[in-house]
Amino acid sequence: MKIKYKRIILKISGESLSDKKNLDVLDGEKINNIASTVKLLSENGVEIGIVIGAGNIFRGKLADSLKIDRTDADYMGMLGTVINCLALSSALERMGVETRVASAIQVNQVCEPYRYKKARSDLSKHIVVLFAGGTGSPYFTTDSCASLRALEMKCDAILMGKNGIDGVYDCDPNKYKDAKFLKNLTYDDIIQKNLQVMDQTSIAMLKDYGIEVRIFSMSDPNNFLKVVQGEDIGTTIKEK
Repeated sequence: MKIKYKRIILKISGESLSDKKNLDVLDGEKINNIASTVKLLSENGVEIGIVIGAGNIFRGKLADSLKIDRTDADYMGMLGTVINCLALSSALERMGVETRVASAIQVNQVCEPYRYKKARSDLSKHIVVLFAGGTGSPYFTTDSCASLRALEMKCDAILMGKNGIDGVYDCDPNKYKDAKFLKNLTYDDIIQKNLQVMDQTSIAMLKDYGIEVRIFSMSDPNNFLKVVQGEDIGTTIKEK
């Protein structure tokens, strides 16, 4: 089967793992659905790294309301990503998919330390690598982590599956009926128009390295496979 992207980073929001109805931070069905999608991609020859946010466990707004120092809050968020990565790793292992959880912060009893050469070698062996702990430094989002790991792993693309939206719009389509869908964008477009797709730091990191960003609806798990096979769905962000 022909694939457009051989090596990718999947950027998954922490909220996509949560059970909003029962207010649980983790939803087993959602985690298994995502794991099934990852398994499908892996079985089709795609080398997969995964970055997961921690919004289901800890968000900046909560830190502000509790008057928690920003640096402490960011480390709390990094710990949240470790929990999410372990949950998805466990689901994948149950499905027979070999994984590694590599953390940029030291939690050696549950994750191996992140080393880029080791992670790159694991990907080449078709081991799914989950990158926990963000960049390991405060003041950087998991978007920045996704961009950094994509560069270090020499990935072809970052895939961002979205809940309730099928790509990038010029304004929030859930609030504005006249929101315009944007099919193709450059990194300069994102920066100049200040589109809230990824944070500006993460976009600036990718700008000169030829890595594409694909943003699409994850309501249909098959969309992930369609994207890596080259189908033109969602929004594509790339250099000019």
